[in-house]
This record gives sequence, structure tokens and C-alpha cells, in this order.
Amino acid sequence: MKRVVVTGMGIISALGHDIDTFWDNIKKGTVAIDEITRFDTTEYKVKLAAEIKEFDPAQFMDAKAAKRMELFCQYAVAAAGQAIKNANLDLETEDTTRIGVSIGSGIGSLQAIEREHAKLLEKGPKRINPLLVPLMIANMAAGNVSIAYGLKGKSTNIVTACATGTHSIGDAMRYIQCNEADVMLAGGTEAAITPLSIAGFSSLTALTQATDKTRASIPFDKERSGFVMGEGAGVVVLESYEHAVARGATILAEIVGYGATSDAYHITSPCEDGDGAARAMEFAMNEAGIRPEEVDYINAHGTSTHHNDLGETLAIKKAFGDHAYNLSINSTKSMIGHLLGAAGAVEFIVSVKSVMENFIHATAGYQVPDEELDLDYTKEARTDKVVNYAISNSLGFGGHNASLLIKKVQ
Repeated sequence: MKRVVVTGMGIISALGHDIDTFWDNIKKGTVAIDEITRFDTTEYKVKLAAEIKEFDPAQFMDAKAAKRMELFCQYAVAAAGQAIKNANLDLETEDTTRIGVSIGSGIGSLQAIEREHAKLLEKGPKRINPLLVPLMIANMAAGNVSIAYGLKGKSTNIVTACATGTHSIGDAMRYIQCNEADVMLAGGTEAAITPLSIAGFSSLTALTQATDKTRASIPFDKERSGFVMGEGAGVVVLESYEHAVARGATILAEIVGYGATSDAYHITSPCEDGDGAARAMEFAMNEAGIRPEEVDYINAHGTSTHHNDLGETLAIKKAFGDHAYNLSINSTKSMIGHLLGAAGAVEFIVSVKSVMENFIHATAGYQVPDEELDLDYTKEARTDKVVNYAISNSLGFGGHNASLLIKKVQ
């Protein structure tokens, strides 16, 4: 099986529209959560989200093409373009039939659905936008990235709710390992801060009703009360090791393990004993051929909901035994909220940067320990620990579990 390395990364997030700005804000512990401005929340119990501000698609793509994309696609195309540039990937000299796309979205465009449904009720079926379907369907993020950059290899869209981004990267790794592609653009994208989305997740009691932005998304804290909706996109360039070396690419990190399992338990709650998530981490370590004691850091799914944080803690204990207490664990969602289908991709990028720089960010807002959660959730940022191996976890509604194991470049 071919070795797979990371050579480029791109991001659109509430903490910045490029990797350097985003990472600087992560290191500072900046919290991007604030009051929702996209719509009037007077009748909503949920008031906070992590919105992206001042995003101009014309800075990243042709303005005419952008008008034929919904926001989730614009985010994906922008992040993909950054990743290609970051990787110094010259598409003019590459065989684009060997470059694929694996970019998922958990929902697609709720904006298009809400907008056109209102038009249907008010003005009738003849007034519906003829492009409604290609605007709203989730696969169009991968499709638009492929079209924008002329990538003719395998193009797929994975939808596994909040595990989408991690599965997309993991499956892209498999395509390269099995020689179906030399290069893959992989990740996730989401833009779901809309009235229907907030109302739906609120009715499910998944979202916090906190109004203090510093105490809203507080994973592993005893006072956690639900997640905060975020948005954005994360895309990485993956290559076979041989291809990266042949073109003189800078290798940022290597993906050495991927685990994917199902809880087969409940449509929204994780398995109570953490078995599914534990097996995903174990599969990733087994593929890499390393012992649990060699893992230094876990970027947790860490949603700030009671069941997730408890279940993930139990899973870590199950997979790592006594070494669980030596691990540094954090949650990027404490700063940017939960990006649903994009969450795993953005958190994978954070994990790669952590491996590159030996920096483990704090879980922002973590203050009150929970007696049931007794691991190290990184209350203060760490720079004193060498991060040779990191795991990025994602768990999705439906019982989907995914883990990626990242290795420092030696």
C-alpha cells in the first residue's frame, strides 16, 4: 500500500480565511462565537453561532461562477484553491486525470431550500429557480471544486453527518493507497447557520441556549449544555509519498492510520460505553503499527454536549487504557463551534499543525471539571510536549465514527 502524505492545506473559518490567520487565532485562544446576525433570532431560544464574517467569494474565484454556487460550495472552492497553492501543486504540468476530489457536506444548502420553498408557497411552482437542485445538493461542493480546477480523477461526496470531513479524508487516503489517484483534494464544507437549521437542532435540544460566548461551547466542562453552530470549510492536498518526493513537495505530515466504525446503537446518541469510537481509534493505531503509548495528542470530537463528551472520554479510556491519562486532549469546537460536515476536516488541519509545531491549543472556556470526565482536556495551551503522533476524532449522527492518525515528518 502506498504511503500518503499531506502537502497542502486551505481553510475558510470564523477565525480566518487562510491558514496563517486561522492558526494564529487558534494559538491565541480566540473565540469566534457571537450573536447570530444572519436572521432575526427574537423567537429563537438559541442566540449564538460562529459565523464567518466578510467573506468575499470574488477573492477566490470567478465572480460569475460564484453566482452559480451556494455558500457551502463557495467555501469549498476557496479552501481548495488555497490548498493547491499551499502545496505548490502546478496543475499545468500534472496529469489531472490522476488528481481527485473527496469533499463532503453534511447538509448541502439549506439556504436554497428555505428560499425556494418560501417562493413556492407565495408565488407557486412556476417561479422556482431552475437551478434549485444543482444549487442545493451536497455533492456539488466536490463537483464545483473539480470543475473550478479541472480535476478529472475520482470525485466523491461522503455524507456521514458530523463525521463527513474525517471520512472524506480517510477515504481519499484509501484511494491513493490503492493507486486510484496520485493526488486527492479532501475535506469538508458546511454553511448551515439558517433559521431552519437552528430551529431544528434547537428542537432536538442539541444546541446550547447560553448567551455568554465565552461559556457557550465548553467541551468537557461540567456546565456544558450543548453545541454552538459553526460554518466553514477545510481542504487538504494528499499525495502518495512517491509523487510528493518526485515533484519536490514540502511534506507537512503523514497519515498512517484510518479507522471507521458504526455504533449500531442510536440515531443521535453515541454508544454509552464508547465502544464504536474506541474501535475506530484502535483500527487507526493498528494500521500504523504503533502502540497506544506512542500517541501524544487527541483532537477530540468534543461537541460540548453531555453524551458526546462522556462517551468520547470512555472511548479514549477503552482504547488507551492507563495511557489515556498521559494524553493531551482538546476540542477546537471550543473556539469555532461545530462545523458539522466540515468539522473533521478543520480539526484534521489543526492536528497537522499541532504535529508540525508541537503546539497543543487550550480547550477554550474549560473551567469546571466534571467528576465523570477525569482526563487531561488541556486547560492551558502546551508547547512543552513533542507531538509525534496525533489522532483526530469525529462522531456523527447515525453512529458514524472516524479517526485519523497523523505522524510527524522525520
